[in-house]
Amino acid sequence: MALNSLLSFLERARDVSRRDLFRGGLLAASSTVLPRVSALPASSKEPKFGPDIYESLGVRPLVNAQHLTTQIGGSLAVPEALKAMDFASRHFVQIDELMEAVSTRLAELTGSEYCIVTSGCAAAMSHATAACIAGADPEKILRLPDLTGLKSEVVAPRWSRNRYDHAIRLVGVKIINVDSLEQLEAAIGPKTAMVFVLGHPNDKGPFGLEPVSEIARRKGIPVLVDAAAEELFVPNIHLQRGATLVAYSGGKVIRGPQCAGLLMGRKDLVRAAWLHSAPHHALGRPMKVGKEEIIGMLAAVEVFMKKDRKAEWKQ
Repeated sequence: MALNSLLSFLERARDVSRRDLFRGGLLAASSTVLPRVSALPASSKEPKFGPDIYESLGVRPLVNAQHLTTQIGGSLAVPEALKAMDFASRHFVQIDELMEAVSTRLAELTGSEYCIVTSGCAAAMSHATAACIAGADPEKILRLPDLTGLKSEVVAPRWSRNRYDHAIRLVGVKIINVDSLEQLEAAIGPKTAMVFVLGHPNDKGPFGLEPVSEIARRKGIPVLVDAAAEELFVPNIHLQRGATLVAYSGGKVIRGPQCAGLLMGRKDLVRAAWLHSAPHHALGRPMKVGKEEIIGMLAAVEVFMKKDRKAEWKQ
């Protein structure tokens, strides 16, 4: 029964994104199935750190006929990123100085005002939410997730809601669902810190990103787009259509380190988001991105910008 459920799940998963899967509850169901599938006996022998590392541990490598999901390790990092990470691992470096240099280069590559490396798209969403609430104010930064006296609500179209927005809620905010532009306008008030939109086919049209962003802009509220598994277009299609901030997964389409991501957009908010991240003592301290991932992400973006994307997708 478990195998039939798994095969059925994989069949349904072929043509949908990871965000779509969670909206439909498919990955929630698969998470109870996948751990029960075991092709090899667990090994207690000393692991072989070579081509057969997984087999030496009794773990089966997979052929990915599904999608770029975290549950099966994201994508395969480009060799240039892995090489860059190896070199980065051989030296100590001041992390703030490193991020400033990398952020400047990423901004040039992506055409955004500023861009930081995070420990994944979910971390980028958390840091962005924290920045929209507390900015760069050191006293407010240390207060989170206690939102007493601070903005405490995020407004989102109901179609944008998905299980990944837990990364937003963990900052302490309440997400207000709206079903129309009229409801959106009415919902934005003194408590509103941010508007959240999921990168999805639904973000186009009469209740899509552009009209949502126009209302938010008039009211002085930043808009965050979750574009986790999307391509990194330049100029950025979400920023062009009115978004203030955009979060990406680094270990999927971009093929950087699996535990890395990007947050790009308005410079003051992205810089504030970095203050909420490790190595600073703030809410995002557990969401550490190391020197290796920072450099690996930069290398992956450098390579991504030079690729023939059509040829790669065809392959």
